[in-house]
Amino acid sequence: MKLKSLMTIKAIVCLGFGPLLLFFPGWLLNLLGTTYGPGAALTAREYGATLIGNMLLTWIARDAGKSIARKAIIIHLFVYDAIALVATLIIQLSGGLNALGWSIVFVYFFFTVGFGYFLIQENKG
Repeated sequence: MKLKSLMTIKAIVCLGFGPLLLFFPGWLLNLLGTTYGPGAALTAREYGATLIGNMLLTWIARDAGKSIARKAIIIHLFVYDAIALVATLIIQLSGGLNALGWSIVFVYFFFTVGFGYFLIQENKG
């Protein structure tokens, strides 16, 4: 897979979930089997805003040539997805989400491995 493909997939995933979390957080959290209140609404909406920011970053930077800026973007996405993977896995294992939560764990695993691979490639050259 090329970095452009991974960035495009990331942008599409963020486009799918960012607006849902920003505008309909209760619906998505209920679908995942978790409780919804004012604190969850704030957190979900802020997370939705983050996903929209990541969507714009990955979409705009998908054609970036080798540069310090591209390496910084790859580092950001790797660290972001790795932290989200650990956080989501902890919540999933503690029973905080229903079985659909495993799909979120998988998505973060996929992107962590993907951006980790491209980070290694950046460091080689």
